[in-house]
Amino acid sequence: MAFRVVQPFPAPQARQDEASVQRADSLGLTRRMRRNRKADWSRRLVRETVLTTNDLIWPLFLIDSSQARSAIAWMPGVDRLNIEEAVRQAAHAASLGIPAIAPFPFVEKSLRDATATEALNTRNLMCRAVRAIKAEVPQIGIICDAALDPYTSHGHDGVMEGERILNDASVHILTQQALALADAGADVIAPSDMMDGRVAAIRAALDASGHEEVQIMAYAAKYASAYYGPFRDAIGTNATLIGDKRTYQMDPANSDEAIAEVALDLEEGADMVMIKPGLPYLDIIARVKDHFRVPTFAYQVSGEYAMIMAASLNGWLDGDKAMLESLTAFKRAGADGVLTYFAPRVAEILRAGA
Repeated sequence: MAFRVVQPFPAPQARQDEASVQRADSLGLTRRMRRNRKADWSRRLVRETVLTTNDLIWPLFLIDSSQARSAIAWMPGVDRLNIEEAVRQAAHAASLGIPAIAPFPFVEKSLRDATATEALNTRNLMCRAVRAIKAEVPQIGIICDAALDPYTSHGHDGVMEGERILNDASVHILTQQALALADAGADVIAPSDMMDGRVAAIRAALDASGHEEVQIMAYAAKYASAYYGPFRDAIGTNATLIGDKRTYQMDPANSDEAIAEVALDLEEGADMVMIKPGLPYLDIIARVKDHFRVPTFAYQVSGEYAMIMAASLNGWLDGDKAMLESLTAFKRAGADGVLTYFAPRVAEILRAGA
């Protein structure tokens, strides 16, 4: 019996099919979006959002210690710095072209009390650090929080009566703290407490004391977020915080309220506004920028940093790419700048031309 060999895909026919596919691929399109993506040079030419070193503010953590650095367990790669090391890092930031730093203090427990007395001490850690940095690195901007939580024994941003935060009494103390920081050389006061009326009170006090040129960057829309945990560990308030901050920080479900808060802070004299946290609130950043057209900043908070770092250290993400993509998202949403713990790393990458 003769067997006939059947070739299901004859080679000549396969070549004919390939040619047919190539011919059929011509769809007669007049606009092909991929043309502008075809090469690196073209992608760079048409890029809508550009991240630069000018967009970066570097938060630093301070500690009153003879030891230069103290590791922060929940924030890999970030250390608390003594004053001498903070001066060196401020100089490093300036050499990278970073416009400003934002120092935060770790205050010893023995110095904390119910009314944040240490916040008004003109020789406290923050004031000494600001003076030292300004003396050695005068060209870099220093943004200082007006906030009582690092100094209170209960970990809240205001003074308390029982379980209630006293708004007006807290604003009085915050105003005095702002004056102490301005006297030390702070360029920008950043009220982060979310007490009502604090921007107006601080602006009036600064102007009356000859600090008319000191700017105010208001934490205008600061949400009661789960993303602050590593920061509270860094400044030592995790162990002291009693209850939560939902009576003064904003409900994460609210958006219109953010517009009202920003409007009030601008009316009261804020020069710049900030949204905190960052990535979970890109919609708020966009709304604020579109509505007010004022300098608008975002804080890529400790929890955001920790997530990217944890995934990177575990090999789950390309850390540098995720970092740059996240910061570009802030700019795309409308932020004029970002407070980020990645600032020096980003500046180095941008300087290298990545």
